[in-house]
Amino acid sequence: MEKIINDANIAEVLASDKPVMIDFWATWCGPCRMLAPTVEEIAKEYEGKAVVGKCNVDESSETPMKYGIRNIPTLLFFKGGQLVDRLVGAVPKSEITAKLDSLL
Repeated sequence: MEKIINDANIAEVLASDKPVMIDFWATWCGPCRMLAPTVEEIAKEYEGKAVVGKCNVDESSETPMKYGIRNIPTLLFFKGGQLVDRLVGAVPKSEITAKLDSLL
């Protein structure tokens, strides 16, 4: 299950000892809706190994601004609380899991 990430809990999420992937999305975004089932699958597959979360850019504005999110969907990858990688657009699942696997 993906974790809901917002401006209030981002610091706590990034403090995880596991790699973190955050999907920045919005309800009105077509490519975001296309990517959503993939992110959900990855959240289930990586449960216990990585934190997979979603941040609605319409509900949280500080976090996307802090990380320079200009296009959605954007996936950010963190390790040790530091931003280490990003993917922009509705990318294939294999590309996302390859990035996550490299952080495990």
